[in-house]
Parts: sequence; C-alpha cells; structure tokens
Amino acid sequence: MQNRDQRKVIEILVSILFIVFITDTHIVKAQNIIEKVTKKVFSTSKDSTRSGVFMVLPALGYAQETGAEYGIASNYNFYFNKKDSSIRSSNILLMGTYTTKKQSNIKLQADIWTDNNDYHIISELRYRNWPSNYYGIGMDTKKADEDLISQKLFRAKLEIEKRIASKYYAGVNIQYDYVQFRDKEIDGIFDDALLLGKKGGQQLLLGISQLFDSRNNVSYTTQGYYARAKLAYAPKLWTKEDFEGGNFDADLRAFFPLHPKLTLAAQAIYRSTFGKTIPYYAYRDLGGDMMMRGYYIGRYKDKNYLASQAELRYRFHPRFAAAAFTGVGSVFSKEYNARFIPSYGGGFRYFFSLEHNSNIRIDYAYGEQRPGEKRQSGFYLSLSEAF
Repeated sequence: MQNRDQRKVIEILVSILFIVFITDTHIVKAQNIIEKVTKKVFSTSKDSTRSGVFMVLPALGYAQETGAEYGIASNYNFYFNKKDSSIRSSNILLMGTYTTKKQSNIKLQADIWTDNNDYHIISELRYRNWPSNYYGIGMDTKKADEDLISQKLFRAKLEIEKRIASKYYAGVNIQYDYVQFRDKEIDGIFDDALLLGKKGGQQLLLGISQLFDSRNNVSYTTQGYYARAKLAYAPKLWTKEDFEGGNFDADLRAFFPLHPKLTLAAQAIYRSTFGKTIPYYAYRDLGGDMMMRGYYIGRYKDKNYLASQAELRYRFHPRFAAAAFTGVGSVFSKEYNARFIPSYGGGFRYFFSLEHNSNIRIDYAYGEQRPGEKRQSGFYLSLSEAF
C-alpha cells in the first residue's frame, strides 16, 4: 500500500515536472520570438546583400456607400542590378480591395531605375469600380450638395525617360483611360450639371517629359532637387465629347538638410487641362494622400490645379521618424476663380528597410472649415512618402 502511494506521488511529481518543462519551453520560445521581432523592428543594421524587400499591409475599412472593405496593399523594393552601387532603388506597388457591395479597386504601379540609372520607367495598370462623391465644379461647392456617383475606370500608362546628362532625363509617355459615370441618387446635382462627358468616355494621351533629379535617395530624400515637366496631347478619336486637347504637369521639389536627423522638404505642383473639348473626366482633383492632405480627393474640382506644401521630417531613430507638414492650394479656370485653402497635419514613419529607406507612413491632416460645415480632415496609411 505504501509503495503504491509512493508510486502515485512519484507519478504526480513527474507529471508536474513535465508540465513545467513544457510550459517553460513555450515561454522560452515565446520570449525568443519576441526578442527576434523586437530586434528586427529596432535593428539599426542594413542588409549587406542589397536584397529586395517585400511589405504587405491589410486594407480594412467601412463606408456607407461601399459597405465593408477588405484587401491588401503591398510594396516590393529592389535594385535592378545589385552589383551596381550607384543604382537607385526601384519599387513595385500592388493594391487590391473589394467590398461587400461588390466594388473593387486594383492598382499595379512600377517605378524602375535600370543599370547606371540610364533609364527611368514608370508604369501603371488600374481597374476601379468604385463610388465617389461629386460636389460641383470650382472652389465654392457645398458639402450639402454632395451627390454619390458610380465610377468605372480602366487605365494603362507607360512612361520611359533616358538619361542624356548627369542628372537630366528626357522621355516619352502614353496613357489610355476608359471611364464610365452614373448618378446613384435621384435628383442629384450631377445629372443637372452642364458638363461634357458625364456618362464617361475614352482618352489617349501621347506626350513628352523632361526631368532633372539630383536627390540623394528616391525613397526618403534628405538632400537635392527634383524638377519634372510633362506635356501630353489627346486627339479626338471616338465621339464628339471625347477629350481633345492637352495636359501639362509640373512638379518641383527641394530638400534641405538642417541637421543629420532633420530635413526640410518642399514641393510645388501645377496641373493644367486645356483644349477644344474638355470632358468631366479630364478635370483635376484637389485632395488625397499626397498633396493637400486633409481633403477628400475631388472635394474641389476644375481644369487647373496649383498647390504647394512643406514638410519637416525628424528621423530620431534609424527605424523611426516624425513629420509635420502644411500646404496651400486651389483649383481654378476661366469660369471659376481660385481660392487658396490650407492643409496641415503631422505623422509618423516606420522604416521597414534601411537599405532602401522604405517606410510605412501614417498621417493625419486637417483642411478648412467652411461656414455651417465640419472641419475637413483625413487619416492616411501609405507605403511611401508623400513626395
């Protein structure tokens, strides 16, 4: 009897020791995983192999007009030739989202620098079946006039620039757009608007570009200048309401190192649409996550767009940075006067690749507050700097 009790006690002790061992093993494994993740997140060492880096973010959201939205945004940074130490970092961005109301948004973009940075290639494929809000044309539109319209867009774009001097490039570009619109609300202002191309249309843009680029890094610039101008012509090929005219786009940027960890960045853009026939789908939009943050993209819309912004970037750790920004901008035309409005906010950056200086950008921005309306604002989560 005594031996039987002793065996039971021994069995219980062995079981307890086994449970403790297993628990300790899992705790050690969990601690090791946490240590590895922490070391990776805060690591200050670069990848000496110059390998590519891939990042995926979930895209989740909800809006009344779309229902629940889910998908991914992914970014791949790489060197076209790892052996070329002077080559700039290239990237491929893929984003795809779908909603419970069967709407979809798919975008594939590439920005490629070839050997010795001899060629710069930009491409885009996009399909968008997504609702958007229409408020009218010009800078005096009202939130109360908001009209929900459905939009279908297919876009294919290719731009190729060749280096002809140390920091100077010249190139050609082609872009095709197919667009459809439909007013989803009865008695909405979109149906009553006197606009060409309200049902949509097609455009083929053929153009040239010029680029001066002395930036020290294309992903997170701390010093240098960037100036790009693009002129494109759209011939009338399909219907009488198709776009026949031209687009001119200018983008100027400057970066000044105030301190090894502090950079002042500035940008100015001018976008103009002109010609004999200018349909609605060729108008320019104010707002979004790149310029004039804090405004719904398309909240103000017209044939011309002029805006500028400045951003103070403080990289207090190799993996982390903070930013504060402000801007001003307006759309305008012969029919509607310019009215420059403010944009301001701040954000946080996490650099998931030190070799490529690739980061996740989180911004919150404010816009103007019109009489009788809430102050406009926006939250942004992106896989690149605004500029």
